[in-house]
This record gives sequence, C-alpha cells and structure tokens, in this order.
Amino acid sequence: MDKMKFESADLTKELINKISQALPGVVSEGKVNFDLLRTMLGDEVTGDEAYELTWVGKREAMREAGKQIRETLRPCPEESKNWDSTENLYIEGDNLEVLKILQESYLGKVKMIYIDPPYNTGNDFLYRDDFAISDEDYKDQIGLFDEERERLIRNTETNGRFHSDWCSMIYPRLVLARNLLCNDGVIFISIDDNEVATLLKITEEVFGRENFIGCMPTVMNLKGNQDEFAFAGTHEYTVVFAKSKPFSLFNQFVLDEDDLEEDWEIDEIGYYKRGANLKATGVNGPRTKRPNLYYPIYVSIDDNISLTQKSPSDICIYPITDGKEMSWRWSKTKILSEQSEIIVRRNDNGIAIHKKQRPSIGELPSKKPKTLFYKPKYSSGNGTAQLSNLFGGRIFPNPKPIDLIKDFVTLGCGSEEIILDFFSGSATTAHAVMQLNAEDGGKRKFIMVQLPEKTDEKSEPYKAGYNNICEIGKERIRRAGDKIKAELEIENQELNLGEELKELPDIGFRVFKIADSNMNDVYYEASDYSQDMIEQVISNIKEDRTDLDLLYGCLLDWGIELSYPHNQEEIDGKTVHTYQRGEIIDLIACFERNISETVIKEIAKRKPLRVVFRDASFINSPARINVEEIFKLFAPNTQVKVI
Repeated sequence: MDKMKFESADLTKELINKISQALPGVVSEGKVNFDLLRTMLGDEVTGDEAYELTWVGKREAMREAGKQIRETLRPCPEESKNWDSTENLYIEGDNLEVLKILQESYLGKVKMIYIDPPYNTGNDFLYRDDFAISDEDYKDQIGLFDEERERLIRNTETNGRFHSDWCSMIYPRLVLARNLLCNDGVIFISIDDNEVATLLKITEEVFGRENFIGCMPTVMNLKGNQDEFAFAGTHEYTVVFAKSKPFSLFNQFVLDEDDLEEDWEIDEIGYYKRGANLKATGVNGPRTKRPNLYYPIYVSIDDNISLTQKSPSDICIYPITDGKEMSWRWSKTKILSEQSEIIVRRNDNGIAIHKKQRPSIGELPSKKPKTLFYKPKYSSGNGTAQLSNLFGGRIFPNPKPIDLIKDFVTLGCGSEEIILDFFSGSATTAHAVMQLNAEDGGKRKFIMVQLPEKTDEKSEPYKAGYNNICEIGKERIRRAGDKIKAELEIENQELNLGEELKELPDIGFRVFKIADSNMNDVYYEASDYSQDMIEQVISNIKEDRTDLDLLYGCLLDWGIELSYPHNQEEIDGKTVHTYQRGEIIDLIACFERNISETVIKEIAKRKPLRVVFRDASFINSPARINVEEIFKLFAPNTQVKVI
C-alpha cells in the first residue's frame, strides 16, 4: 500500500514534465537543459531583450509560486455554521499557502475569482513574503501569528522596494489562482490608481494578453474625494481577465422595469424590441453582390407582409436606399417562415421593415454592461452602511458594497458555480453570494480566504470583542445568513395562493485553519536520526491531531473537494468515516489501531473509490498483505493508502 505524501503539489516538477513531453531530450534526470531548449526554440524567440515588466525580487516571486509546503488545513466545526450540510468554506491563513494547499482539490474547478487586494497606498499592510530567509525560519512563520512574528508588514512609500514588494506579493498568488480557474473561468480584481498599471502588466503576463477582458472605471463616490490632488476622485478600477477567452461566456444584466417600459414590447412568444432594418448595408449590400435577395415585399393596410400583392391597397417595397438598388438580409423562404419576427414601422419617410430583436425565447430581456461601472448602489458609503446595519456600528473600514459584488458574480458566474475570494476582508463576497442565491434560487458556493490580521486594541472592533479580521468575517456571514433567512420567511408568508415558496439558500460555512503538517517531521537521512527521533516514528501522527484533522488532510492530499457530506459510524467497535456525494463513495477512512478483518471486509464490500488507514491499523506485515488481498477480492478498483 502506498503512503499519503501530505505536501502541496510540486508545480515546478509538473511544469518540467510538460516540457519533457513537448520536447523530449530537453529534460534529463529531472533537469532542464536550457542551452538545448534555447537551440530548439531558435534564436528569434530567445533574444536578450523583450517587452516585459520586471522588478527587484521578480525571480524569487516566480519561484515562490512553485515551492512545495507541508502545511495542512485543520477543520473547526465549533466555529462553523451548518457544518454537516453546507458547501461553503471559510479558510483562515496566509492566502499564498492556502492557494498552494488547494491546488489539487480545486484545480480547474473555480468559475470565478474576485479579490480586493491591498492598493499599496503607502498605508497598507502587505504579506511578509521574505524569500531570502532560511527554510527553518520560513517553515516557522507559515500559519503562525504570535506577538513576536507577525505575518504582515506595513509597506510605506519610504520603503526602497515599495512597488517591488507589492509586485512580489501579488504575482505568485495570481499564478496559483489561475490554476484553480476552470477553462471558462474569470477573475475580477478591484484596484485604484496606485497600482492599476502594474497590475495590468502582471495579469497580462500571468493570464496572457489575449485573455484581457477589460479595465473598467468603477464609480464608488460620485461626489468625488476632495482630499485628492487636482481632481476629486470618483472611481476605482475593475480589472477582468479570462482563463481562456475563447471559452469564456459572460452573462448580461436583466433589464429593470424602467428599461422594459421604454424599449421593449411583448407578444405571444415573449419580449422583443425593434432590431436591424431588413435592408442590407455595407460592401455586400448592393443588388449586384446578392441578386437573389432583391425582390418586392408587399405591406397591407394592417401591416401584414407577403411576397405577392393580395389587395390593390398593398404597398410594394424594394430594398432601395438613396436611389441605390440594394438587397434584403433575409431570403424569401425566411420571410415566409418567420413573419412573426418582422416589425413594420410607418413614418414620414415611408415604410421600414425591421426584424425583432429578442433576448432569447422565454427569458427576460438583458443588456451588456458598459465599460464604466456605475450605479448609485455601488457607493462605498453603501458598503459601510450595510455592514454597520448588521453589527449595529462601524466595524470594518471601507467594505465593498454588496450590490457591486453581486453584479460581478451575475456577469461572471452561473447559478451553481464556485466563487473564490482570497482577500476576503469582511466577507462581502460571501454575503453577496448568499444574497444572490436567495434572490434567484441559485446554488453558488463560496470559498473565503483571509489572514487572521489582528485588530487594533484601540479600535471599535477590538472593543466589541473581535480580535482579528477573521472573527469579523465569520460573524458577518452568520448574521447575513440569519437576516436572509428571516426575510425569506416573511416573503413566503406573504405569497398569494398558488405561488411557489422560495427556498432558503446555503447560509452555512465550514471553517478551516492553516496549520503545520499532521505528521511528525520524519524527512531525515538515516544517519541523522537520534534515539528520540526514532521513538517519534513509532507514532508518526502528532498527538494533538484528531480523526477529523487526519480525514481532511487525506482529502487535500488526494485532491478531493472539502464540501462533501461526512458520516461517522461504528463497525465492530472501530470508528469509520465515510465521505461521499451522491451514490459514489469518494473515500472511507479508519484511523483506529488493530483493525479486525471484519472491518476491512465491510469497508471493501462498499467499493469506495479510495480507502485510507493508519500504519498502526495493522499488527504486522502479514496483516497488511491480508488487507491487500481482501481489496483485490471485493474491491479491485479501490485505491488503498496508509498514513
């Protein structure tokens, strides 16, 4: 039986494997022969100069994205809400490490990412990504937030690497984030003038210039910030990139009642408005180019059309524009078969024939968003007020308004997708996802990631009992969910007879916290072992770790999502954990010692995809071999591993 590895994906090794597959011979014994690679690529693509963004520390930042770690996520049911049923996640920890940990479980599964990173204004805190420290110090820092070793550092303009540190911070996180997006996934990033130009260059490098969607001014303060120099600032920016633009599909905004009254009409099929004139235009419009599409259309007094004159009062129309003979856009066959899709308009200049423009049959009309994002609801003051109303006072500085994030999710995401925010802050994204699900019946799921940054002891949040930002974010999700539930109950009570009840969306979340490995550190050469270390190996699992810790550590190692239902039962006196969604059992785990053959056979008969035991589950090597034989007999396709 193989052993679980309990370390993040080796992205560098995976990249080397891809190079080896594409260019055999370039990789030998796990090393890339760069001289040979340059030769094979040709001089024209390996010149010394290129148009690119560079900064002090860029190479280290690029390497950082591929570094392995041996950290894990520890489940915290006691801090969660609806642990057993929810599919939402809230993860506390350094987002760089969390993104590495999620690489296998959520690779290519996230539909949309929204982040609101530090703007680098000179007053922001940045993650202390010190790539020059020793492995021992680096390992000591990850996931630990004590009074002596803070994970954040204030980045002031007096810092000699002011912009470089920000670039080094954001670069590896975007690389890892891109891996998590599915092929049609998109990322929305809020930013302001300080780093928008830099961010655009970095995202172009990470996602590819061809996948750029837009950089939209986003009005947050229509009155303007009078404290800014020369001009009163009204907007930030929203940078949008696709994972792969050819696969991406953006939704549109459903029109409100005012727009419907102004532009749209409704017939027996659905909504429509006047579309393009049926007269062709452009270089291919003349009759000489498409002679078969030059023919008469007859319009009756009651605006019906035909291809033959049925009454002396019928008016004959040819596709003539400014005295030039043109052509119709539609053939005679299409005219006859789709008369319900034609609009006749009379005006002072005569009669015009248009096609009906429909949103799509049976759906409400919609429109593309403009490249300038503006609604009164987007005001930054609304974000502050929404959060203050939940908590009964100002609890977090400058949270994004819920309606802005709802609109981003509406445009970039379907109704049953995963949304990731790894600069979660006050958890506005989680609030927006739950609210949108409540409004349209969607089943979107969120993953929030936030460093437990301490609150100032003199601040109102600290006085209210919130020692770090994560405590604010988790409490916001709880309160927002309760508010959504109460509002839905009132709406359902007020429904008329026959109207369908609205379903309560998922308002829960599972809390996980980043921590060092569940396993004792046994990564030493044989000559390095001492007697104390040998005694440690007798139990290679840390004493403070529970079955739940081990289970979710195995899920991450095996690349399974963390949101499936989990069941615990007793079989022949031993605790057995089953993790599954639907009829297929993803994993069964038993971490007890000295497991009986009865337990092994019962697990094997259920034919799970994966099974994991402890090394100590078996008395000796013959017992191990017997387990392998049992699974060959009852479940030959099941993967069996040990920790």
